[in-house]
Amino acid sequence: MADGMLTSSSGTDQVTQRLSTEGADLLTLAGVADANLVELQKLLPVRVTLRGDAMALTGAVEAVEKAAVVAQRMIDAARQRQALEPDDVLRMSMEGGAASSGARIVLPGVRKIIQPKTAGQATYLQAIADNDIVVGIGPAGTGKTYLAVAAAVDALARKRVRRIVLARPAVEAGESLGFLPGDMQAKVDPYLRPLYDALEDMMPPDRVQKALETRIIEIAPLAYMRGRTLADAFVILDEAQNATSAQMKMFLTRLGVNSRAVITGDKTQVDLPKREESGLFQVERILPGIDGIAFQYLTDVDVVRHRLVRDIVKAYERDGVRDGERA
Repeated sequence: MADGMLTSSSGTDQVTQRLSTEGADLLTLAGVADANLVELQKLLPVRVTLRGDAMALTGAVEAVEKAAVVAQRMIDAARQRQALEPDDVLRMSMEGGAASSGARIVLPGVRKIIQPKTAGQATYLQAIADNDIVVGIGPAGTGKTYLAVAAAVDALARKRVRRIVLARPAVEAGESLGFLPGDMQAKVDPYLRPLYDALEDMMPPDRVQKALETRIIEIAPLAYMRGRTLADAFVILDEAQNATSAQMKMFLTRLGVNSRAVITGDKTQVDLPKREESGLFQVERILPGIDGIAFQYLTDVDVVRHRLVRDIVKAYERDGVRDGERA
């Protein structure tokens, strides 16, 4: 039967739609113990069967039409050999969760495709491609840092920039650098670890090490940026909610010729002393409207970690609203 064709079940109001799975990795598509197919059935009232080179969806017309959209996204992911788990199926089912098929990054050396999993992430990646400075704001787990690092590695691989600079404020709740053991590098490395992790997921380990040794890639605390001019560079400031106003101005004025910057932050996780204004809040107030600078807001819909992270983010948001009402 032709791909996507609908047939009516005799004597019932149900229909069956068949989608071609030709070229898809069926183990990836179905998941362990058919977990992905079970998730699709749980999300939408349809019966899902996978036989040969076709996936059949049976149920009411409206449910089948909705399920077919999600199923096609699953099939496309399996054809590209992308990881596919029940959480991914859940994201694909959410309204507006379709990421643009063109907004993806193919990383050389690791045979890996970085593709946004939500519409918000797709818009974020497109904003990075179209603007010199992008400010990505959103809760934990929305891929702000990961996608920014992917865009930086892609720009370096395509020789659009000559180096990558990753910076982060060395500020954490309840901690002081002076009380940590070791020399200064040992003190700041724990704060920079998330940037190393993202980088190591996108480049072969030997290339990462060589790039760090030759300073083609630099990972450093934000304070180390003072007095420098960063030309031909892709610069990322992570955890920008913990940069002071003075530090943020210093960072933004480091950019040189043929440089671009991505600033990421979560406004709900500010660890600065109460007397210090977050530089992220300030730029959100004073920079909108400047040509070449874009703000992209991600929400709990864009959370791509464990599904409970999304529920946790929502719970904290609700509690924040109640606290505001009591204030």
